[in-house]
Amino acid sequence: MRFYDEQIETASREQIRAIQLQRMKKQISFTYQNVPHYKKKMDAAGVHPDDIRKLEDIRYIPFSTKVDMRDNYPYGLFAVPMEKIVRIHASSGTTGKPTVVGYTREDLDMWSRCIARLAVAAGASPSDIAQISFGYSLFTGAFGLHYGLERLGTTVVPISSGNTERQIMIMKDFGTTLLVSTPSYALYLAETAEKLGVSKELKLKIGMFGGEGMTEAMRSEVESRFGIVATQNYGLSEVLGPGVSGECVYKCGQHINEDYFYPEIIDPVTGEVLPDGATGELVLTPLEKTGIPMLRYRTKDITSLVYDKCECGRTTVRHTTIQGRSDDMLIIRGVNVFPSQIEEVLLKVPEIGPHYEIIVRREGYLDTLEILVEPANASVLENYGTLEGLQSRIRARLRVTLQLDAAVRLVEPNTLKRFEGKGKYVTDLRNLKN
Repeated sequence: MRFYDEQIETASREQIRAIQLQRMKKQISFTYQNVPHYKKKMDAAGVHPDDIRKLEDIRYIPFSTKVDMRDNYPYGLFAVPMEKIVRIHASSGTTGKPTVVGYTREDLDMWSRCIARLAVAAGASPSDIAQISFGYSLFTGAFGLHYGLERLGTTVVPISSGNTERQIMIMKDFGTTLLVSTPSYALYLAETAEKLGVSKELKLKIGMFGGEGMTEAMRSEVESRFGIVATQNYGLSEVLGPGVSGECVYKCGQHINEDYFYPEIIDPVTGEVLPDGATGELVLTPLEKTGIPMLRYRTKDITSLVYDKCECGRTTVRHTTIQGRSDDMLIIRGVNVFPSQIEEVLLKVPEIGPHYEIIVRREGYLDTLEILVEPANASVLENYGTLEGLQSRIRARLRVTLQLDAAVRLVEPNTLKRFEGKGKYVTDLRNLKN
C-alpha cells in the first residue's frame, strides 16, 4: 500500500492550491462569524473575509499565538456549541493554565485521516502491530496516532508511557512491529532492551516518532540500535495534534497534509512572509477545523518548505527537519545556539552515549555553556589522559559547529535523566538569583 488518499497526495500544484483557496475562504468566513475574538482582531486590522481573493491574501489576517488561547481560556475560541464538541485535549502552559482545544466529530474524522496518510507514507500497513508508548492523557499524541492507525487497520497496543521493562516485555511477547513514541524514549527503550538481552528477539520494523525534534544523528542511533526505519511526524495541539505532516520512507522532509493545512514561512522577528525555500518560522492555518479554528498560528518552529516532487510520488509540500524553536533558541554571548546543533555533534562521537544535559550559567556579565555527557564505556573515566583527550575532542567539534567555546564534562554512566515523554535537555540557570 503506497498511498492512503492517492488522488490528493499526488495532485498537481494547481489542484492543491485550488482546494486550499476554496477551503481557506470558507474557513476564514466561518471563523469570523463564529468566534468573536477573531472578528474583533480582523476588524481592528481592517480586513474582512471578502478581502481574501487569493491564497497570498491570508497575510492580511492577524497572527494567532498561545497568548490568544490563554486569554480566552478555556472555551473562548470555540466556534461551535459545547454539545457539538465530542473531545477536549489540552497542553501544559507556563502560566499554570493549559491551552485547551476541542474537536467535533468531523474534526476527529479529519484527524484520523491525516494520521492514516502519514502512517502509510512511513511504511505502515494493516498487518503491523503498533505499540503506542505516548502517555494517554490530555496530551494529543497518543490519541491522534491511536485512531489514525486503527483507521488504517493496524493493530494497536495502547500501552501508554512508563514502566520501561514492561514495555520491552510487551514488545517482545506481542510481536510489535511499529513503535510510536518520542525519539528520546525510543533510545531509552533500546538501551533497556540491550540490558535485558532481548534486542535480537524483537520484531520492530518501523518507528513513527514525534513530540520532539529528531536530529539525523539521533535517527541513526535509533535505527542502528533497534534495526528499524525511523520516521518522524509533526503536529501541535493548537492546530490539531500530530498529523500535520510526516516523513515517507525516503526521509527527505515531512509531507504536509496540504488540503487540511496552509503553511507559511515568516521572519520570526518582523512577521514578514518569506519567499519559497527560505528558512524561518512555520505558520499554519487549518482549513477544515470547526471545533476551534486557528488562523495563522505561529508555531515558533524553524524550518523551510520544499515543493519538489518527492521520490515516493507524493506532490504535497514538505518541510525540512525542524531546526529548533525561535523561543527555545539560546543566545550565548551574542551567538544563536539551538540544542539540536549540540545533539548533532554529540551523537556522532562513538565513545559517548546518547544522553546529555546542556547547562547555561551567567558568570559576572558573561554567559557560559557546559555540556554533560555519559561515556559509552565507564572505563574511560578511569584514565585521566583518555578522559581529558575525549573531552577536548568533543569541545573542539562543538566549537566548530557553534562558533563559541563550551565546557564538556563526562559523568558516570546512567546518571543523566532519561525521558519517557519529551526530552528536556536544557537547564538555564541565568535567571536564578544567587
